[in-house]
Amino acid sequence: MVYQYVVSLKNQHSKTIDIFGILLSAGSVVFFVWELILQQHISFAYFIGSIVVTGVLAYNIWASSKGRKVYYSRALLLAALVWMKMPYFQWISFLFIILALLEYQAKYSLEIGFTDSQVVINSLFKKRYAWSQFNNIVLKDGLITLDFTNNKLLQREVVDDEEDEADEDEFNQYCHEQLKKAGQIPVE
Repeated sequence: MVYQYVVSLKNQHSKTIDIFGILLSAGSVVFFVWELILQQHISFAYFIGSIVVTGVLAYNIWASSKGRKVYYSRALLLAALVWMKMPYFQWISFLFIILALLEYQAKYSLEIGFTDSQVVINSLFKKRYAWSQFNNIVLKDGLITLDFTNNKLLQREVVDDEEDEADEDEFNQYCHEQLKKAGQIPVE
């Protein structure tokens, strides 16, 4: 499907997801080191797991401080492998694997695509709306507002994009014309 306009929304949950990844990874390292201390012999899995997860965690924190986008899924997957060897809470490994797989989707910027026939919100499951389901759609000062006919209102901050070839006025005019065609705005 070819979209006339695509608007990317800022992900409001990235920092929370990063903090959650740091806490789970660091907590795992604490448990691995604790198990190393309690063991009579050195366990290779706990030792290597502690070092590697700490290394990935330190690298991600450093890269994040440089403004790069980071993912904690590697640390979570490595921690999951070590949790499988732990004498307790082995079920946590499955939770870590699920969280690692969902991290990319959770950090993905939500996009809204606009065609002449519909508006598509690209989330985990695409939501398609006909133009007749909107009272108004406006992009102004870095905020997009979708006013639905059922009194639902979606207002989110958009990603600052220097490559954006369309300005707010063009986009708003396009939406106004589509709403007019759908019969939502009276013909002047």
